[in-house]
Amino acid sequence: MEYWQILVIMGIIFIIIEIFTPVIFFLNFALACFLTAVVALFISDWNILIPVFVVFSAAFLMFLRPLLIKSRNSNQKTGVEEKYIGKIAKVTNTITSTSGVISIYNERWEARSNTGEEIPADSEVKIVRNESLVLYVEKVV
Repeated sequence: MEYWQILVIMGIIFIIIEIFTPVIFFLNFALACFLTAVVALFISDWNILIPVFVVFSAAFLMFLRPLLIKSRNSNQKTGVEEKYIGKIAKVTNTITSTSGVISIYNERWEARSNTGEEIPADSEVKIVRNESLVLYVEKVV
């Protein structure tokens, strides 16, 4: 079996591993295998191909992986951000910087004052951000 064939098979194995463990780690090795397979078409010495594979792997890990992770994370939005942020809600229990409850879309949510001021019950507030399941609000003037 030729060296380039072995490298292509290794690349396919790394892609299969990446499919089952989507951490954008093994994809770098797969790409390095494929590029090293191209080099193996012209050079048939393992003493050269192994360092070529290591250099390609290191380059992909340092440069490509951070870009892929950044693009993957920037595309993810939570339902809270899309559905609630910027909307007006009604205060059910007085809101302070440590406690409070609002009602929006007939749902009850824990809320905190974003500015630190106390907001009385039956007031209207605007949702400005969230941290986990707590919504931070500001009083509507």
